[in-house]
Amino acid sequence: MSHRGAAIWIVGLPGCGKSSIAQGIVRFLAKQEYDVVLLAMDDRRKEYFPKPEYTAQERDEAYALFIGEAVDLVSKGVFVVMDASAYKVEMRTLARRSILLFAEIFIHCELEIAIKRESLRAEGKIMAGLYEKALERKRTGRHFAGLGDVIGVDVEFEKNPDAEFILDNSYLTEEEALGKVLHFLDMWLKRA
Repeated sequence: MSHRGAAIWIVGLPGCGKSSIAQGIVRFLAKQEYDVVLLAMDDRRKEYFPKPEYTAQERDEAYALFIGEAVDLVSKGVFVVMDASAYKVEMRTLARRSILLFAEIFIHCELEIAIKRESLRAEGKIMAGLYEKALERKRTGRHFAGLGDVIGVDVEFEKNPDAEFILDNSYLTEEEALGKVLHFLDMWLKRA
């Protein structure tokens, strides 16, 4: 089946449910016979920077590379699902300007809920206990190796009221959240 290239960027705080939703979208699109690729910043950052330091400059460079990778894939007719917090509106605006068929899906989540969800995450692609360590650093000044600015604690997530879809995922189950996003996606694709 032939489809045009497109990109959807799932954004929001760490622990808001971005990755679960992004993976669900990829499964949905694959069943619809799209050539689909998941670009997850947690994976890509270590490709861009094998020993990431999580500085502000490195973050900006990582996002420029991430967007460039998405633009390249979309130009080849691939449907790209982007999974990255993208706390600055300007990051998402750059992607929007660079990709003809683009949608931003903002997954809102109350900070306390995101902290609770993230605390259950095992050590892996990103540091476990991210929020807890950032909050302790803020209270005590304690240094944690490899812990950069944490979105929601050290830097604010910039909300875009013009995002194509905004979902409050504070109290939804994974299935409910994915269902709402897939409903939006289905309508968006029919209009595209």
